[in-house]
Amino acid sequence: MEQAATCSGAGKLRDLQVEAGLLVGRACGKLNMHPGRWAIGASLTVADRLGSGAFFRGDTLHVVLVEPEIPQNTGNVARTCAVTGTTLHMVGPLGFSLSDRYLKRAGLDYWPLVDLRYHQAWAEVEVELAGRPFYLAATKARRSYAEVTYPPDSVLVFGAETKGLPPELLARYSGSLIRIPMRPGLRSLNLSNSVAIVLYEALRQQGFSGLE
Repeated sequence: MEQAATCSGAGKLRDLQVEAGLLVGRACGKLNMHPGRWAIGASLTVADRLGSGAFFRGDTLHVVLVEPEIPQNTGNVARTCAVTGTTLHMVGPLGFSLSDRYLKRAGLDYWPLVDLRYHQAWAEVEVELAGRPFYLAATKARRSYAEVTYPPDSVLVFGAETKGLPPELLARYSGSLIRIPMRPGLRSLNLSNSVAIVLYEALRQQGFSGLE
């Protein structure tokens, strides 16, 4: 059985980026861009990029996954972040190994194009993203995600597949909770679908800036 990632996860992140980096030339070709445009992403390992701000822009949207459990979901979210230019943060402990083949397969050859950050604890997220508006997805939230006006540097936070966000976070950010409307009595949407729904609403409000 594969163990959850801990503070030693940086090495696994490096392995994941190096393997995916072999495909970066092909990815750039599909994007009709010269590989030199991606020189930073191709030359730095994911571990090197963590906290380095190599891709960081002040107006970047951020997606935060708190203790995600299913590698396929995280891989799908990574692909969504890659194609939208969104920074992806993962808060440990993770429910899978970063060498998991399903994680790699779901992200395909998009991993080198993701600005990926790993945090050992939630407190690190608050320090790195201080001053930015946080929006936490929760099934019991009163406000729909579609009722919110998202600034371009918004931080969109999602919890683990089976337990959601910790109660202490929901209490601390009680005024920033959002939900995706569903039929009564049903538990939740798939994590990667939920991220895509909320993220694309934020992007829509910004006129899909930088996308085509």
